Amino acid sequence: MKKSGFLEGTIIATLAIVITKIMGMLYVIPFYAMVGNKGSALYAYAYNIYIIFLDISSAGLPIAISKIIKEYNTLKMYDAKIRAYKIGKKIITFLSIAIFLILFIFAKTISSLILGDLSGGNTIEDVTFVIRAVSFAILVIPYLSISKGFLQGHNIINISSISQVLEQIARIVIILLGSYLALNIFHLSLRTTIGIAVFGACGGGIIAILYILSKMRKNKEELGFCSKFKKDKITDKEIAKKIITYAIPFIIIAIAASINNFMDMVMILRTLENMGLKTSTIEFATTAITTWSAKISMIVNSVALGMTTSLIPTIVEAYTLKKWDEVNKKVNKALQFILIICVPMCVGLSLLSKSVWTVFYGSNNIGSMIFSLHIFVSLFFNLFTITSSTLQALNKFKTVYKSTITGFITNMFLNVPLMYLFKYLGLAPYLGAIIATSIGYIVAFTIALQSLKKDHHLNYNDTIKTFGKILLPTIVMIIVVFLIKIIIPLPTTKITHILYIGFVSLIGGVTYLGISYKMGLLEHIFGNIYLNKIIKKLTFCKISL
Repeated sequence: MKKSGFLEGTIIATLAIVITKIMGMLYVIPFYAMVGNKGSALYAYAYNIYIIFLDISSAGLPIAISKIIKEYNTLKMYDAKIRAYKIGKKIITFLSIAIFLILFIFAKTISSLILGDLSGGNTIEDVTFVIRAVSFAILVIPYLSISKGFLQGHNIINISSISQVLEQIARIVIILLGSYLALNIFHLSLRTTIGIAVFGACGGGIIAILYILSKMRKNKEELGFCSKFKKDKITDKEIAKKIITYAIPFIIIAIAASINNFMDMVMILRTLENMGLKTSTIEFATTAITTWSAKISMIVNSVALGMTTSLIPTIVEAYTLKKWDEVNKKVNKALQFILIICVPMCVGLSLLSKSVWTVFYGSNNIGSMIFSLHIFVSLFFNLFTITSSTLQALNKFKTVYKSTITGFITNMFLNVPLMYLFKYLGLAPYLGAIIATSIGYIVAFTIALQSLKKDHHLNYNDTIKTFGKILLPTIVMIIVVFLIKIIIPLPTTKITHILYIGFVSLIGGVTYLGISYKMGLLEHIFGNIYLNKIIKKLTFCKISL
């Protein structure tokens, strides 16, 4: 089984996540067209609740397993490594069953909490049904995550990445085919259709599990399952305690993020209702912020998610061996990687927000306005993810709690006041909720960066200088895009919008990358050897540095 280095692992994981997110973005186009605003809102209610309970059952354990496997491998504790994986599976099985039962039994109570007294749209019975339909995925996805964590702890990134793509393909097939058959062939209700769609998460998970387990069986000896190692002194109880200790911070962060999104949804619903907006506008604006803008933003978020897959094991290894220079180097490279990729992506998507929203969900001024601002939340989320993951890899759990909770409390306190402030200023009130979320993430990752600098003497001077340099190609790209938008009128059909996005993105992207290359930014961040390797692969060995 091929093992990957830090940067290579990052690229592989990021590409896999980008592919799955692109598929996740594209399936929304036909799905949204089939189920409409009401169906998409119902899907969003179930999906947001599912993510919260999925985080409770599994968010921290896969990363904890990855971290422990890397730690034991570095210390040559191979027997403890295998026992840690087996113990992790037992823990996840218990949690999955318990969380599934809670979600299934209390679905109606959760539905009432979401909708409150809101009428004229989806009913409590509708939301209850789809929450129960999606709850079956809780029995599958957590077990899959543990196996991924085990492989990632060995720096085996390609198999877990491929399983992710397979999972998404299977899920999308179930969503689109199931929805089409339910609505157009069997003429079932919209509630049943959305129930089938959300069940796709379970089906996709089953396919991915079968793939990963088959690969692990074929490579039992290499992974250490067939070998008889000398029993390490550490006991099963100590291993279980370590797994839980490592997992808890990740779980708290994931749950806090999901609850933050859920509370956003509820607070926006209630606040806009109090402001007297129409029910259709309230449901649309709320789900546009909490679900549908986030769907498109996934491609930006995938950069940090791919980065952490490779970052955590490498930082754990450096931390275990007390190589602080290596820790400093990895953290700065990760931050620079985020900035050089995400800054132009966010700016570009914001400038093309009207066309992007039209392609995915149809022409809607409210939707495109929300997305043009919401896309920048992804940049702050990525910086938060990297700094938080670094803290956890270094066992800085108290700081993790402090930064995460402070950031999300900031968001909660600012949500309603900012919405009323925006209304007072004559602006769309729901935009205030997006600003509140952004400020919350900024507060969280600032606390994390300060802690790393204070306790481990991390130096961010190189990253600050790199960010300053990134601004130049970004500004030039903005000017070029604005000139194109002035010269070429905005399209009117989806096909022409797609062509328009492709053309503007190509010109803007070439401008940004060309200037960045001339300034030496790409070589500085990726390194000459790996940059040359990427260019050769992209050009089929026709061009090299």
